[in-house]
Amino acid sequence: MMVTTVKEYFETLPRRFQAQNAGGIDAIFQFELSGDGGGTYHVVVKDGAMTVIEGAHTSPTVVLKMTGDEYVKMANGKLDGRMAFMSGKMKVSGQIPMAMKMQQILPAGPLTA
Repeated sequence: MMVTTVKEYFETLPRRFQAQNAGGIDAIFQFELSGDGGGTYHVVVKDGAMTVIEGAHTSPTVVLKMTGDEYVKMANGKLDGRMAFMSGKMKVSGQIPMAMKMQQILPAGPLTA
């Protein structure tokens, strides 16, 4: 199953979450996705649990910025996150080592039914 919007991606995030890879992690991942259909969300990951909240957090651990359209491509596995970062399509700030763990906790790619 492919997502078609940013909102749909965040609605499906609990199904994507890999709790077994999140033990001992205490982080807030903020997504600032611009353009039509974008939005700002933050995901709280703490000790193997995850919560998605619409809106900005006052002190996120990691901030990821890109257009909503490009993020949907990345979420569906059509755009590699490393390539998006290297090409400037995605900007990441905050604790970069924690940002690198994000793929293990919140993997991209289509959902299986």
